Amino acid sequence: MTEQTAAPNTPAATETDVTVVGAGPTGLLLAGDLAAAGVRVTVIERRPPTRSNLTRAFGVHARTLELLDARGLADELVAKGTPITGLRLFRRLSLDLSRLASRFPYLLIAPQYEVERLLERRARDAGADFRYGTRLRGLSQDGGSVTAELHDEDGRDTVLRSRYLVGTDGMRSSVRKSLGLPFPGVSAIRSILLADVRLSEEPENLLTVNGTGRAFAFIAPFGDGWYRVMGWRRDDSRPDDGPVDLEDVREVARQALGTDYGMRDPRWLSRFHSDERQVPEYRRGRVFLAGDAAHVHSPAGGQGMNTGLQDAANLSWKLVAVLRHDAPDPDGLLDTYQAERHPVGAQVVRSSGAIVRLAMAHTPLERLGRALATSLLNVVRPAADKAMGMISGIGISYGAPRGAHRLTGRRAPDLALREGRLYELLRRGEFVLVAPDVADTACAPAAPGPVARAHYSGSTRTALLVRPDGYIAWAQD
Repeated sequence: MTEQTAAPNTPAATETDVTVVGAGPTGLLLAGDLAAAGVRVTVIERRPPTRSNLTRAFGVHARTLELLDARGLADELVAKGTPITGLRLFRRLSLDLSRLASRFPYLLIAPQYEVERLLERRARDAGADFRYGTRLRGLSQDGGSVTAELHDEDGRDTVLRSRYLVGTDGMRSSVRKSLGLPFPGVSAIRSILLADVRLSEEPENLLTVNGTGRAFAFIAPFGDGWYRVMGWRRDDSRPDDGPVDLEDVREVARQALGTDYGMRDPRWLSRFHSDERQVPEYRRGRVFLAGDAAHVHSPAGGQGMNTGLQDAANLSWKLVAVLRHDAPDPDGLLDTYQAERHPVGAQVVRSSGAIVRLAMAHTPLERLGRALATSLLNVVRPAADKAMGMISGIGISYGAPRGAHRLTGRRAPDLALREGRLYELLRRGEFVLVAPDVADTACAPAAPGPVARAHYSGSTRTALLVRPDGYIAWAQD
């Protein structure tokens, strides 16, 4: 990253409050939040505006659905998806997602392009400016702004200056490379097959997963007659651009699942490899990284898109507080993005890696370890609940200051209030102070933004200050 020196032929700069580089789910949610709060936001995307109906991500977890609910989008997405309340893994382990303490106690099978469609519509309606077919060539920053050098599909070079810039541009992030930040980690699995197919035989379970040591495979329905298949074979290590045909997919399913369910009529066949990487810094000055630009991991558990959306929800309200509400100690508030989300990214890398290594268990000792782990989760319900909470995002909490109330930093459930559901109130993008009638909330800390007041519909006696991202900032009995 270098300081920019003006030259006579430098293109004239345009200005915005926040530049978002990348129009995937993470960037779209962030842009929608900012625009809805009155922040000028410009989204830069190298792809054309048309969206493919082929996608790698297709599972939306409970916590992500809660965040979409807080934006008025969840019910529309649920109507288009297929809820799955039970998971059966490795023919031994059964997880009952209906036990999740959420309005959405399931995994929703919904393709990424449907999530993107809803988030882009919201961002456009709120006034976000989109520039498709535009690439980031480089960036520089000083004490008050970030300058992005852009090149569009018509061959024009432009300059965009903003108060902050957020890179949500994926694993090969141009923003991360412009900052010179490393992306340490390993390539965990080579040559994973992806396919969208039709089946002649319907699987017994909605979500079908198994690993034999020689292969693992995963099958999930889109709900429209198409099925997503993901698989890996130990004896197939061809590169990402290696050939793939339907027989490859059938063979991996037969080895892992015992049958290929009559796979036919593929509309998409692909290979990819799975990396486990995380950038050490989510913030460098006025530039932030989120989603796959900050962390990538195994597809096991379906946590990639979900973790990125939760990154965006954490960062957006903090940028709004600084840009719209003159938050005191703005740098301190923005630094909490790294403090809160970097540990979550590290945990997702570990947990998704553990799942895929269980699926790849090959030696007798490894398979014994998998049998013991799955038996423990089947028998010890608190352990299974904790595992489901972390994968679904319901169990994720943020650190709290020493001496804080036990609820500080935890996710707020969708409380029943006299004024409506909590997550309906969060649609305003404001803090919500929830109190019983008898509570003295004068000692509640000042919030870096507007606060809506609400009251319990029952006899609960704990006052809560809930952040716009649905986490508890303060509590008092």
